Amino acid sequence: MPSRVAFQGERGAYGEMAAIQYFSEPALLPLKSFQDVFDAAERGSADFAVLPVENSIEGSVNEIYDLLLETKKLHVVGEVYQRVRHCLIANKGARRNSIKSAHSHPQALAQCRGYLHKHGIEPVPAYDTAGAAKMVKENERLDAAAIASRRAAELYGMTILDEGIEDKKNNYTRFLVLSLRKRKTESLSRGRNYKTSIIFSVKHVPGSLFGIIGEFAVRKINLTKIESRPTKETPWEYNFYVDFDGHVDDSAVKEALGAIRHKTLYIKVLGSYKKAKFR
Repeated sequence: MPSRVAFQGERGAYGEMAAIQYFSEPALLPLKSFQDVFDAAERGSADFAVLPVENSIEGSVNEIYDLLLETKKLHVVGEVYQRVRHCLIANKGARRNSIKSAHSHPQALAQCRGYLHKHGIEPVPAYDTAGAAKMVKENERLDAAAIASRRAAELYGMTILDEGIEDKKNNYTRFLVLSLRKRKTESLSRGRNYKTSIIFSVKHVPGSLFGIIGEFAVRKINLTKIESRPTKETPWEYNFYVDFDGHVDDSAVKEALGAIRHKTLYIKVLGSYKKAKFR
């Protein structure tokens, strides 16, 4: 049986493309919101959830970090880097110089800000890139376009007026793969081939964060990302999201996690997973 994989958006979304890249012939489950994707994976109606956590141009997807904190069942079991190449998509018969508005997800609009300004096209936010293409198709307008993937244009039978319209060409979105079950790993393949993600909060006193980061530094564990998000309980206090090289079963990682537990108010290991490669 193929894995049932949930993603946010319509068919043709970059989340779908990431799922196809990561899994072999998945049974794809498009859903309206990020919350819907988490819920489907937690209920077991999807075997896996594929969710965007950060973009190389526009930064982190804050809602995902908040949902990672809230989930009590899901584990991070993988990651995938999806190349983002935006297209200006319109109905057949439309011309680029007739386009007055472009509809897409706010991050996609931000990634094409310079292009839209240059051509005098008004950005219009939508909940999803491929969903915007579907909406433009259904409205049959010739003065409106969507910013989405080439795959979306092919799925909905639309015309690509321009391709590669993102302002920065080195544009990738990192997706996390979540599941109810942790994946088993072979001990020989761990170490440098793996990454671990955790969440923690610290006491609101000078040097508290430094004391935790230092435990990784003295063990030569490379931190690949650190992100802060408000706790939403106490003003100006934060949860920290950290990714680092290594597996939770590695001795150095075990030591570091053991050393920081008494220095944190809260700590949650989201999971260890194989590092993704750029394609």
